[in-house]
Amino acid sequence: MIQQEMVTKADGRKANILALGKAFPHQLVMQDLLVDGYFRDTNCDDPELRRKLTRLCKTTTVRTRYVVMSQEILEKYPELALEGLPTVKQRLDICNKAVTQMAIEASQACIKKWGRPVSDITHLVYVSSSEARLPGGDLYLAKGIGLSPDTNRVMLYFAGCSGGVAGLRVAKDIAENNPGSRVLLATSETTIIGYKPPSVNRPYDLVGVALFGDGAGAMIIGSGPVSGLESPLFELHTAIQNFLPDTEKVIDGRLTEEGISFILARELPEIIEDNVKGFCDKLLGHLGCDDMGYNDFFWAVHPGGPAILNKLEKKLDLWPEKLSASRRALADYGNASSNTIVYVLEYLIEESLKKKKEGKKGGPDLGLILAFGPGVTFEGILTRNLTV
Repeated sequence: MIQQEMVTKADGRKANILALGKAFPHQLVMQDLLVDGYFRDTNCDDPELRRKLTRLCKTTTVRTRYVVMSQEILEKYPELALEGLPTVKQRLDICNKAVTQMAIEASQACIKKWGRPVSDITHLVYVSSSEARLPGGDLYLAKGIGLSPDTNRVMLYFAGCSGGVAGLRVAKDIAENNPGSRVLLATSETTIIGYKPPSVNRPYDLVGVALFGDGAGAMIIGSGPVSGLESPLFELHTAIQNFLPDTEKVIDGRLTEEGISFILARELPEIIEDNVKGFCDKLLGHLGCDDMGYNDFFWAVHPGGPAILNKLEKKLDLWPEKLSASRRALADYGNASSNTIVYVLEYLIEESLKKKKEGKKGGPDLGLILAFGPGVTFEGILTRNLTV
């Protein structure tokens, strides 16, 4: 009971998410138009591949996505739409610039909502699986938004879909161990690093074409919110990580001369289904309370795809509305890798405020933030929604 009271009451020592921000490239792709555009841009006329992608575009439940790829880029780099050419240099030239710009815009939007000057940021955690350079994107972002040279930086590369929650875990630890600190967490991703023409030898590539999107996200994290200056959104409690031995090939990504090649094994949703209950029970065990069921919490789950959400919902016997924020983010932005958890959290807040405006309770205040990535790695944070 002591542990439960500690969680349900505000704790000035715990890290808080103080603001959220997002940014996107200018190209908005309607899912209904994606197949025709993709096959036109890659000069492919294989009818079976077209039928397969058409089916996938419907099953992913994605409606719209933002992408960096454009006609201008394809005109300048036509080799990106050809098979077997060494294009990693061209891809990185595009990606490095694009992710920096999106990270700057997302961070600026987040800082504006936070309401304090950029000079008050003491730490930066930067996450991306879409670039490769030295110095890294953290330095270019710091320069782009005018961070102090005294800012302490941490960079997480190639953590995939779990990167956003992994970055939040790191930012939480920094904030709680450095009193008065304010951590900017920025994530930025683009699919150009892995853009390829369709191929009968790589049918799994079409899953990515139908599912993934581009964008950036940002959060400000700090403990001891300043009254009158800061409005905390989520209070962060226990954060844990778990990797599953011998699952390294289930999510397999490699940087090649043709960019990044990804293979997502068919059994990934089942692997998550088989292990998610034990992981969530371990996380919820830190509450010290056994009389609460899964539907007594809110769920901020990275939407890796509809199959993963469906398996999780079935395994935990969740009410359909419990994953509504995740499904909305997937429909509106696709799986934008590490960024997507920011969009899910924004939708959770929106849903809570809408309920309160209607005179209803904003929903459960306690919940879980979850993501799954290469490893197979589970990331989870026990959190409290301060907007309900």
